[in-house]
Amino acid sequence: MNSYETVFILTPVLSDDQAKEAVQKFESEIKTFGGKIKHSENWGLRKLAYPIQKKSTGFYHLVEFEAEGTVVANYELMMKRDERVMRFLTVRMDVDHVTYAERRRSKAGQSATAQS
Repeated sequence: MNSYETVFILTPVLSDDQAKEAVQKFESEIKTFGGKIKHSENWGLRKLAYPIQKKSTGFYHLVEFEAEGTVVANYELMMKRDERVMRFLTVRMDVDHVTYAERRRSKAGQSATAQS
């Protein structure tokens, strides 16, 4: 199985609960297709670099998962069909990318525990 990372932007007209429900749906679909979620991170409502569908903000979310290539094709097709998704990008993670992501997560976890 390969490691993948998807960043997607949800439309800002959704409430926080609706955005969380959409993310849960996408994560459950990865599992349904036979993938395994490694990490999920909510980046919150952010300003876009340029307007998309006449909107200047969007809910950003990152999902790291392990799956076969066919799972990614089905997952991306599902995202294309969902009107809540404004943009998405899925990339295959090589060994260095996986190492960097794990190191970044551990740093974020350490800083979160240091603040509390």
